[in-house]
Amino acid sequence: MTEKTTVYLDTADQRRLRALATAQQRPTAELIREAIAEDLERHSAGRRPASIGAAHSGSSDLAERAEEWLEGFGEE
Repeated sequence: MTEKTTVYLDTADQRRLRALATAQQRPTAELIREAIAEDLERHSAGRRPASIGAAHSGSSDLAERAEEWLEGFGEE
């Protein structure tokens, strides 16, 4: 599904966009959609899942005592 939106470009960018669309024989709207999708992907690539850091142990020395906290973990 696509939704219509309006994008305002300065004159120089509009000319460059039209020239690129002509050179690639593609509609300007397609180039704009592609550029936006790539930019959104680039910005979301570095995001961590929301669950990371969501829990708090209440212990300020967790990293220093990791071995102690994990003692016996995974043993059968």
